[in-house]
Order: sequence, then C-alpha cells, then structure tokens
Amino acid sequence: MKKTIITVVGKDTVGIIAKVCTYLAENQINILDISQTIVQGFFNMMMIVDTSSCPKSFGDMADEMKAVGEEIGVVIKCQKEEIFDMMHRI
Repeated sequence: MKKTIITVVGKDTVGIIAKVCTYLAENQINILDISQTIVQGFFNMMMIVDTSSCPKSFGDMADEMKAVGEEIGVVIKCQKEEIFDMMHRI
C-alpha cells in the first residue's frame, strides 16, 4: 500500500469535497481516513489515501491536485507518508 497525506485549506465554498473526491475516484485513489473542519469560514481537510492503484506518478498526481485546488480557490498539498512521518518526528 502506498499512503499519501493530502491537505486542503482555504475559504469554505460549496463543492470542495466533491471536487477533490471526484479527482481521487477518477484516478483509482482510495480514501483510507478523512478529517474535515470549518472554523470561522475557513475549510481544513486532511486525508490519508492509498495511491497504489493510481496509474499516474506521484509527481503528476500532486501537480494535478494542486491545479484542482487553484481551480476551486484552495491550497492542496500531497506528501508521501514516509516523508510526512520523517518531518513530524519528535
């Protein structure tokens, strides 16, 4: 299993989750865990996904997710699980 951490942050608008999840489904990326909050009009979502069935490279997927975010007015970042873990070690 190839796990990726996806974060989505920005001003809350209709359709953010739908747009992100549509991209994931179209690329055979399975959502393993998801957390989402809205604080004073700001949207924050963190997802752990399995990209092992995705036909695209990690770089292409991350670039496309970034473009989806720009299209809907949010910032989307993707990190491989092992890099995320290394960055957040105590």
